[in-house]
Amino acid sequence: MPANPKRETHPEFAAYYLQRATQELADDLEKVRTAEDFKADSVPALVHALQQGAVQFSVEDQKRLVAGLGRAGKA
Repeated sequence: MPANPKRETHPEFAAYYLQRATQELADDLEKVRTAEDFKADSVPALVHALQQGAVQFSVEDQKRLVAGLGRAGKA
């Protein structure tokens, strides 16, 4: 097994995770965005850093959450 295996992220989970992360970190992200040294070309790196948090969840957990989202949307 490799030391740093690449973990897969379910696309729907990744979108949900990024949405929740940006909501939870909104105040901090605003401070970063309005900092004098923040440049527009930093946005992709910031987004990538936020997306990396999604890989901490197992594929099974991701599927479970996505399935729950589907059920909640039908209610």
